[in-house]
Amino acid sequence: MSTPTAPALSVLDLVPVRHGQSSGQAVAASLDLARHADDLGYRRYWFAEHHNMPAVASTTPPVLIAAAVARTARIRVGSGGVMLPNHSPLIVAEQFAALEALAPGRIDLGIGRAPGSDPVITQLLRQSGTTSDVDRFPEHVRDIVAMASPEGATVRFTSGGTYDVHATPAASGSPDVWLLGSSDYSAQLAASFGLPYVFANHFAGEGLERALELYRGQFQPSETHPEPRTFVTVNAVASPTLDEAEARALPQLRMMARLRTNKPLIPLETVEQAAAAPMDPLAESFVASATQRWFVGTGEQVAADVAAFAARHGVDEVMLAPVAAAYDGEPMDAAGGRAQTLELVAAGARALVA
Repeated sequence: MSTPTAPALSVLDLVPVRHGQSSGQAVAASLDLARHADDLGYRRYWFAEHHNMPAVASTTPPVLIAAAVARTARIRVGSGGVMLPNHSPLIVAEQFAALEALAPGRIDLGIGRAPGSDPVITQLLRQSGTTSDVDRFPEHVRDIVAMASPEGATVRFTSGGTYDVHATPAASGSPDVWLLGSSDYSAQLAASFGLPYVFANHFAGEGLERALELYRGQFQPSETHPEPRTFVTVNAVASPTLDEAEARALPQLRMMARLRTNKPLIPLETVEQAAAAPMDPLAESFVASATQRWFVGTGEQVAADVAAFAARHGVDEVMLAPVAAAYDGEPMDAAGGRAQTLELVAAGARALVA
């Protein structure tokens, strides 16, 4: 049996914050990781949007994108994603039109429908300014695509007049818009709009095959995308040995278990803290189940498994969420095990095609 061809590799970053680390140090580590991914040849680097989580500093993707494009030269940078119910569509269009002007041809606007936090934060976000009605999500996606384009959008009044809206006065290009999701709804909406689609496989766990089938089967060609375009996200940890990889994966697994079992969230544990802490049976069950879906091992093993996964789902790109935690002594402002994951997987992927 032939070895699967290595897919293009990309990166999803939640800007993890570990015990004892400041937000500034966490952001510095992620920006250094973006520069490293650029040097290693990764295709794109996306920042997620989450709010009020002690272990996650990716609250404002546009700010992080602007900082990352200033530190990189080639890699596409974007959002994975902007959670549209939290924002006015015009503001999103303006932010990403400005980013596209700053780094032409390198900006991705991934849009999601979830709030990215709990109901309390959702209400606070709605109180702090005009936000999107989730029931109007399709309309707002369409508006963003139009407003961020060089042609702009046209508002039609009931009186018969019109009003032109441009996200930036003289756009020469548009960010690439992707729809993100973990449900049939998002797959079908992306297909109906003729937009690229990403299934959030790194946290969903179930439904990937059905979502991709729906998206591909129902895709309506658009002017910019005549064919369906998709990739998948995965959690990955690569280390020189399997034992180290499993140790670096445990803190993130434990954090996900806390999230899924409604335990209070805390900053990400170090490898030593996670190894020393007990787990209740419910958390142990979640960790055991999630481990089966993560890609954990040596660089060669992870690269080969990712290539086989991509071939199985018919995609030519996989976005890695490098979830390797740090050991106690590793610098606070460096990506450490996450950078090691990207290095080893990239080397393993090169070896597949050598």
